[in-house]
Amino acid sequence: MSGRNDGRAFIGSFTSAGGRGIIAAAVDAETGALTERAATDAVADPSFLALAADGSVLYAVSEQEEGAAAAFLAPAIAAVDAAPRLIGEPVPVCGAGPTHLALAAGHLLTANYGSGSVSVLPVGDDGGLRAVSGVLQHEGGGPDPDRQRGPHAHQVTADPSGRWMLSTDLGTDSVRICSLDAVSGELTTHGETALRPGTGPRHLAFHPAGGHAYVLCELEPTLTVCRWDAGRGVLEPVGETSVLPDSVAVESFASEVVVARDGRFVWVANRGHDSIAVLALDETYEKAELVTTVPCGGRWPRDLALDPAGRRLYAANEHSGDVTWFDIDQRTGVPVRAGSIEAPAASCVIFG
Repeated sequence: MSGRNDGRAFIGSFTSAGGRGIIAAAVDAETGALTERAATDAVADPSFLALAADGSVLYAVSEQEEGAAAAFLAPAIAAVDAAPRLIGEPVPVCGAGPTHLALAAGHLLTANYGSGSVSVLPVGDDGGLRAVSGVLQHEGGGPDPDRQRGPHAHQVTADPSGRWMLSTDLGTDSVRICSLDAVSGELTTHGETALRPGTGPRHLAFHPAGGHAYVLCELEPTLTVCRWDAGRGVLEPVGETSVLPDSVAVESFASEVVVARDGRFVWVANRGHDSIAVLALDETYEKAELVTTVPCGGRWPRDLALDPAGRRLYAANEHSGDVTWFDIDQRTGVPVRAGSIEAPAASCVIFG
């Protein structure tokens, strides 16, 4: 470790399970090593985080039954020894169990797993959050009697064009394509793409070329490859690939999907199997082949993240309480473990 604050990272965690809330960490550019500098537990269970485009404000969900979102002044790289500082009080999202959030058109959107909805909160000039301007309630269910009795919005994200917001729903086996009114803050459903019943879509990630998306399913360990038409706002499934070898017998729940910056590989975190799957994309970006799986460095990898350069992969291992980082073999896409940092009940890691 060089001792330089070459970059910064923020780690979210579950305070209800012994986590420290939001950890601010320095990132060594040469080794990728994380070093904890400060932490704040000002918000309960900040399980997922997002940074404003200029990096000055950090946003977090509070994954509680009475869900909320919060804004923090993010310490600069040179001042990462300071903890993020709340801007105002956490704001209720009018939904239960928010698990994900995204920024778009001057608003913060949260995916609320418990209530199966997506909430929209205006962002003020100071970066702080205002009261909810709209809630889009998902409807429907799926064949799994334990997990799909109703909708469970798990992720909300903007497409690369910035025209559409996509919400992935584990309970309804579908992805909704929505438009956001930047003036009123209302979210309107434009279309809905059905996936195979019982698969439980959790998260999706876009290919850097913009014409494809990869939907990761939690209830069955599969990756659904989709074409994406930003002009029409249409998501079209074209194939499905297992993210675990056929020989795996342990119960496993996929959690996060990441696409390589150059678009050649996809990585997936598998909880239970406690692995990172490496999938290679063909030249059409429509066929994903499982190359191998490697140990995630801990237990129950809830999140995966690439560093800004795309050279390292970081796994937030919730049950073992650590964030482990890997050097990526640029030829094969295979991650090689390089180090770890203690982070109790870790759930998310972001860079900026």
